[in-house]
Amino acid sequence: MNTDRQVVIIGSGPAGLTAGLYAARANLSPLIIEGFEAGGQLMLTTMVENWPGFRDGIMGPELMGELRAQALRFGAEIVQGDVTNVDLSSRPFRLSVSGTAYTAQTLIIATGASAKWLDLGVDKQLSGRGVSTCATCDGFFFKGRRVAVVGGGDTAIEEAIYLSKLASEVVVIHRRDRLRASKVMQDKAFSTPNISFLWHTEVRDIKDVTRGEVTALVLHNNLTGETSELPIDGVFIAIGHTPNTRLFKGQVELADNGYITTHKGSRTSVPGVFAAGDVQDHVYRQAVTAAGSGCMAAIDAERFLSGTGH
Repeated sequence: MNTDRQVVIIGSGPAGLTAGLYAARANLSPLIIEGFEAGGQLMLTTMVENWPGFRDGIMGPELMGELRAQALRFGAEIVQGDVTNVDLSSRPFRLSVSGTAYTAQTLIIATGASAKWLDLGVDKQLSGRGVSTCATCDGFFFKGRRVAVVGGGDTAIEEAIYLSKLASEVVVIHRRDRLRASKVMQDKAFSTPNISFLWHTEVRDIKDVTRGEVTALVLHNNLTGETSELPIDGVFIAIGHTPNTRLFKGQVELADNGYITTHKGSRTSVPGVFAAGDVQDHVYRQAVTAAGSGCMAAIDAERFLSGTGH
């Protein structure tokens, strides 16, 4: 395999694969580095009903498989391995992937962001079976049901407000006695009749992994020490995301929250380096917006290589 490429894409979620598709169709022979955990967060999702064109929905892994096959069909190459080192100090950029060195005239960073979990173990086991990290992705499945949201920041309260329009009841569980969300968000949540709050409370367990679905939460009150169970149909973990930017710190400009800063489309602070998907988007975090930004990054890279980019 040629290790000197015009376009290298790090990441194989919707952003990375869409970038690969567009770059391949532009005859740039892109190399996609998919990592050992390929496919992004959609690989942890069951039914995806908000991807355009699938009126009956499509399973997350199936959608990612189709995107991958489409990119390959048009000439993208994919290697499995984790990027261990990146040097963006000069072009061509240099990367090390599982011991193999690559160079790239342009680089598209599509490494995504990882949702923070509760580190219970069972929360990941029940992902897509009642446990979610995205209300706009999965809230539809809980129409008329009782759900919980874990967290106290803007993300958690936004999730709770969104879910209140679908679920019969939304219980916000927060380990402190006050929210960290902005006042306008708090006021809206407090005035929503079907949103309630459990303060000084932490989730210690999620039942029932043996049934493969969420039936209840085991809660711990960190003031009284009391343990209780809350019957529930679903739980949305909203304690934040961590952008996967560790490799790029000190090399590209990052926002205060750790996400890559982009301007004029997908351009980063380093000419020839572009970013797409959740690694640069902490607002929308949707598969379709990630795919759209992947398209933008590929077009920006093609224009950069042809000398018509600005």
